[in-house]
Amino acid sequence: MIKITLPDGSVREFAPGISPMDVAKSISEGFARNVISASFDGTTIETSTPLTTDGTLILYTWNDADGKKAFWHSTSHVMAQVLEELYPGIKLTLGPAIANGFYYDVDFEDQKITDADFKKIEDRVLEISRGKHEFKLRPVTKAEALALYKDNVYKTELITNLEDGTITFCDHDTFTDLCRGGHIPNTGIIKAMKIMSVAGAYWRGDEKNKQLTRVYGTSFPKQKDLTEYLELLEEAKRRDHRKLGKELELFAFSQKVGAGLPLWLPKGAALRDRLEQFLKKAQKKGGYEQVVTPHIGQKELYVTSGHYAKYGADSFQPISTPAEGEEFLLKPMNCPHHCEIYNVRPWSYKDLPKRYAEFGTVYRYEQSGELHGLTRVRGFTQDDAHIFCTPEQLDEEFKKVIDLVLYVFGSLGFENFTAQISLRDKENRDKYIGSDENWEKAENAIINAAADKGLNTVVEYGEAAFYGPKLDFMVKDALGRQWQLGTIQVDYNLPERFDLTYKGSDNELHRPVMIHRAPFGSMERFIAILLEHTAGNFPLWLMPEQAIILCLSEKYEIYAKKVLSLLENHEIRALVDNRNETIGKKIRDAEMQKTPFMLIVGEEEEKNGTISIRRHGQEGKGNISVTIEEFAAIVNEEISKTLKVFTV
Repeated sequence: MIKITLPDGSVREFAPGISPMDVAKSISEGFARNVISASFDGTTIETSTPLTTDGTLILYTWNDADGKKAFWHSTSHVMAQVLEELYPGIKLTLGPAIANGFYYDVDFEDQKITDADFKKIEDRVLEISRGKHEFKLRPVTKAEALALYKDNVYKTELITNLEDGTITFCDHDTFTDLCRGGHIPNTGIIKAMKIMSVAGAYWRGDEKNKQLTRVYGTSFPKQKDLTEYLELLEEAKRRDHRKLGKELELFAFSQKVGAGLPLWLPKGAALRDRLEQFLKKAQKKGGYEQVVTPHIGQKELYVTSGHYAKYGADSFQPISTPAEGEEFLLKPMNCPHHCEIYNVRPWSYKDLPKRYAEFGTVYRYEQSGELHGLTRVRGFTQDDAHIFCTPEQLDEEFKKVIDLVLYVFGSLGFENFTAQISLRDKENRDKYIGSDENWEKAENAIINAAADKGLNTVVEYGEAAFYGPKLDFMVKDALGRQWQLGTIQVDYNLPERFDLTYKGSDNELHRPVMIHRAPFGSMERFIAILLEHTAGNFPLWLMPEQAIILCLSEKYEIYAKKVLSLLENHEIRALVDNRNETIGKKIRDAEMQKTPFMLIVGEEEEKNGTISIRRHGQEGKGNISVTIEEFAAIVNEEISKTLKVFTV
């Protein structure tokens, strides 16, 4: 008998040769019907693979990320089969699963695939799928594999680099493909499929190689799921921060200024400033001191910190000065500068912790193909802070930063998040600096603090920064998409590299521990995600204009200006729309600008000293007539419900 350990820790005994699907059936027939993939001791296997040794088995359904991966990869096989049928002579290359679907890179040679072909491909994929053909993995020799693909230079290249005895084919229906495995039991599970787009892609991602055609697709176990996904994509297009940023006049890009370098327009700059002031106020309560550092630094500064080795080759190149041999770099990170601020004077343990905060702009040369609106730029401002503390203070300081991050999320409507504990790669340690001892202390500090705060956590190996582990906050937005927002890092390494010290109670010099933290991450990326999360309907306290005053005619402009003055006394941001337009046009424009309140003034309002309120997005609902004081109370109450009070 062999012992199979399940995810819940239970251990079951089975006869050798049992398959993962049979294990699933032994648990529950209903559960087994939903199982579509499996892994054994961390290796992806087929649901039909015989198990012959003791080990840990995980069974995946469509609701698991690994289940979706197997589902989409299997669909790519069926799509490849159809492409070979419809376009004889093509050469297939690779067809992996990706986020939300899959692709297959194909050399169509003289043939061409167009949007007009998508429907017939989709229909044929579903026709084959209805045959419930099993996916069967089988080992082949290198010679057999090379013989099958003798006319396909791409597969031949892949096979040539594989070891004999490690090569497998996957068969289903009449189709065979070179594949390592990880498939659903049969094609019948695929009930909905759509080709999303086609694009060019160089073989192996190398522009020196031939350009292939990449066919993107997605698939689902129910047609309803596909319909909902396509509706979600349409909503995502409507919420695209690049589109909203242009409509709301927040930011722009100029090719003359340079790709990836955003220009903040007046409304966008005011929005940024409000976010900065919001965090600065909380930071002041938390004992942070504001600092300012240059946009450049001597190359040696970043060599010392390790950032030059990390970013130097792929970033903006050194700036040479008239002085021979003198080189500067655009600042890739703020932390080396803050280390030098700490080093300005000697410290005692009684002086710590020191908390330095800065909205510091940094620069990294992202490849042009990876630039994307505000989410991937070449110049961005981090809400950076670095805490220098004693090892005994680390736990308390780390928890205080967690509280600050939770305050930020709560005030901005991000309620669905997971805390990701990002640790070193278990195998490859070459990309990290520092001793194993320091890494273990830093990793344990994060794990313990997250547990004490009761955070919903996941552990990801290989996601740590090169100088230390992180606690990354993974937030789900209104569309269910996951983003990394906010990070806290523990660092024993930079204090050593910069020779940072403090005098302890024993009168000896000791190294401080350094905490890196950025609740927003970067202002650019945070605002982009906030735009898409809220569809531009920011929390009332953050809106560029909280109200717009609309005159029924020019006769009431004087009263409108009086209303504006009174609103300003209540610290309500408003403006007067006195354009020579109809009231209907003014309302439509205010709706487009997402202005929360439209305050309509006319003869009756002027006579009674009131305003008529119309809320954004409430077309067809009656307006409410109130005094300025009553309106101010409405605004303040709404703000108090969303803008939390930060306590330390």
